[in-house]
Amino acid sequence: INALQSKHRCGEGEARAICGKVQAKLLRECHDPARTCITDLRISHWEEAIQETIGGEANRNLAAECYFLWKTTRLQHLTLAEDTRGMLTELRKGVRLLLLTNGDRQTQREKIEACACQPYFDAIVVGGEQKEEKPAPSIFHYCCDLLGVQPAECVMVGDSLDTDIQGGLNAGLKATVWLNKAAITPVDTSPVPHYIISSVLDLPAVLQKMEHKINANSGTDHMASSNE
Repeated sequence: INALQSKHRCGEGEARAICGKVQAKLLRECHDPARTCITDLRISHWEEAIQETIGGEANRNLAAECYFLWKTTRLQHLTLAEDTRGMLTELRKGVRLLLLTNGDRQTQREKIEACACQPYFDAIVVGGEQKEEKPAPSIFHYCCDLLGVQPAECVMVGDSLDTDIQGGLNAGLKATVWLNKAAITPVDTSPVPHYIISSVLDLPAVLQKMEHKINANSGTDHMASSNE
C-alpha cells in the first residue's frame, strides 16, 4: 500500500482496493505447474488487480514490483513461535512428526525455509511434488511409508476440514484433530473430526487422552481374555 501510494501515486483507497483484489485472487487461485510457474501467475494477479482498479494499460513492471515486495515481506515475517518449537521438540521425543502441506512446490519450500521448521520434523512432504494432494488417501499413505508406520498408528492434525480432516478420514488414520482457531461452526455436510482444539499447543493433551483411552481399552481386553 505504501509503495503504491508513494512511488506510483495511487490514492490510499485505490492502493487498498488493489491489495484486496489480489487477496481475493489468491483465495480463488488454481495453479497448474505444467502450464505456468507460480511467479508468473501471481504477477498476473497484481497486474489484473491494478488494471481493474485504476484502468489504463496493463503494467507488468509495476505488478512484478508489487508481487516481489509482497512476497519478500511475507517471508520475512513468517516465524514458528517459540512455544510451538518447544512443543514440537517435546513431542518428537515420543512420536515421529511429519509436516504435510498442499500447494506449489516453490512457494511452500520457500515458506518452510523461511520459518526454519525443518529441524522439528522427521520428514516434510509438499503436495505439489506428489501425484495427488490432500485429501487423496495416496499422499497420506506415502507419508506413512516415509515414517515406517501404518495408517492406524497415525494422527492427522490440521486446520482444514476439507483437506486435512477429510483426508485423514479417507486414509483410515487412527484419529483426526481439527485446529479450529477461529471457533468456526462447521456446516452439517462437513467431515467430523475425532478431536477439536483451539490452539496447536493443546495437542499434547489430546495425544495423552488418546493414549489413556488405548491403555484403558487394552486393560478391558486383557480382563475379558482372563475371564474366558
